[in-house]
Amino acid sequence: MKIIVLGAGQVGASVATNLASEANDITIVDVNPSILQDLQDRLDIRTIVGHAAHPEILASAGADDADMILAVTSSDETNMIACQVAYTLFHTPTKIARVRSVEYLRHGKLFAQEALPVDVLISPEQLVTDYIERLIENPGALQVLDFAGGRVRLVAMRTYHDGLLVGHELRDLKKHIPGADARVAAIFRRGKPIVPSGDTVIEVDDEVFFLAARKHIRRVMNELRKLDKPVKRVTLAGGGNIGMRLARTIEHRYQVKIIERQDQRARQLSEKLDKAIVLLGDAADEELLQEENIESTDVFCALTNDEEANILSAMLAKRLGARKVMSLINRPSYVDLVQSETIDIAISPEQATIGSLLTHVRRGDVVVVHALRRGAAEAIEAVAHGDRDSSRVVGRTIEEIKLPEGTNIGAIVRGEEVIIAHHDTVIESDDHVILFLSDKKCIQEVERLFQVGVTFF
Repeated sequence: MKIIVLGAGQVGASVATNLASEANDITIVDVNPSILQDLQDRLDIRTIVGHAAHPEILASAGADDADMILAVTSSDETNMIACQVAYTLFHTPTKIARVRSVEYLRHGKLFAQEALPVDVLISPEQLVTDYIERLIENPGALQVLDFAGGRVRLVAMRTYHDGLLVGHELRDLKKHIPGADARVAAIFRRGKPIVPSGDTVIEVDDEVFFLAARKHIRRVMNELRKLDKPVKRVTLAGGGNIGMRLARTIEHRYQVKIIERQDQRARQLSEKLDKAIVLLGDAADEELLQEENIESTDVFCALTNDEEANILSAMLAKRLGARKVMSLINRPSYVDLVQSETIDIAISPEQATIGSLLTHVRRGDVVVVHALRRGAAEAIEAVAHGDRDSSRVVGRTIEEIKLPEGTNIGAIVRGEEVIIAHHDTVIESDDHVILFLSDKKCIQEVERLFQVGVTFF
């Protein structure tokens, strides 16, 4: 696939890295030649220096025969105009734009083909807001990802001594929770993947990924570690786009405090929010946190634009007694560094955004992609089409399908029914199949499995 990426910032560079490793023809455009040179030294890609929305720059990048344009510069306006130029002058089939401003997003008519022809809108702030909301809803989880419109969830957890299943074989899971079927999709032990089987024994400190219908998630979590108490009090550090969106989303379900250091922004927040308490101050101020009884906070989320400040305020909140702390971190190299006993969860906007972008790049009918473990692994939702003659998966049991090593099918959604996959489960046409890939290098083999042969047509 020939793809032009506009913007070589963190998201653009990361997307280019992901796509270049999958035999795509990638060209990346940016105004900063040094960033482009660094990318070209590392990746097999073309680079163009220039303004992303200028017609001659897009022409130089090969827009005449590009399959897709990903406009992910730091400017909403540049991204939108670039899609307009690509549509009007080059008839680019697929145009994806990152748009951050709520002022644009709330007017859906703007993005119709006869107006601003953007095929797919990506809002990193909304993706991160939804991600954090799911983590707050499921205390104890490291990741919570939705499939099939939320009917199925993939949850990552770290096991503890108090987990009922720890020290037992995976086949015992069904005995422990009758009526709540679940599938362990992967286990990472000391950073290395283990392909789970019925006789795999769960150990303390394993990172376990499991799939289950949404209604069964908490029962399965209880098998892996003692359930944390439900969340009642949430403190947010930073009232920017993400902080405000999250506060607005959860303020009617939890007791929410939001700490904002800029006077004018704090006033805006107090006017826009209904129930959340807005505090003017520095989230890294120990005295302020103590005054606001940080020790009674169930979740502390550091969401400012300054990742160093986020790390420090989250560490301070944890030391002062906050039960769980999360920190928004943009640089991938920081994520593994800080996600430890001090900071419970490091949130990477880049990873949330990349999964959404990859959904539209995958071959075959792939409707959801989630990047896992800093992009090394993936979970995808693919739709099966055809019949036994034209498809490599339809009409076959799970054990008949030749899956790449480290890949397994965890669940199938058939209409409204959630079916946890077993060796004798037969895949039917139009099933939504949820797969876990412990090594994303296998993605092309998986894509081929879900491509329909010509006999189907």
